[in-house]
Amino acid sequence: MAAKLKKGDKVVVLAGKDRGKQGEITQVMPADNQAIVDGINVYIRHTKQSQTSQGGRIPKAMPIDLSNLAALDKNGKATRVGFRIEDGKKVRVAKTTGEAL
Repeated sequence: MAAKLKKGDKVVVLAGKDRGKQGEITQVMPADNQAIVDGINVYIRHTKQSQTSQGGRIPKAMPIDLSNLAALDKNGKATRVGFRIEDGKKVRVAKTTGEAL
């Protein structure tokens, strides 16, 4: 099945502590049904100092479930994603505007 959300998509968070925030997908994990969004769901990881890395409190973006994300259309509104065949290719389209993503 084709992916509705892909790396590089602009998304808005629908539920959770970061509800309403917008960001860009940096990594998608389809097997886990999760994605990592830049600047969203950030937690502080406490790491011990080693010879190769500096220790301390390091902010890290954690995965968020794909069901809690919605793609943004050209108007900046949350939209569902559909598919259409154009010129023999399957294209993702925004349900609100009908334009290709």
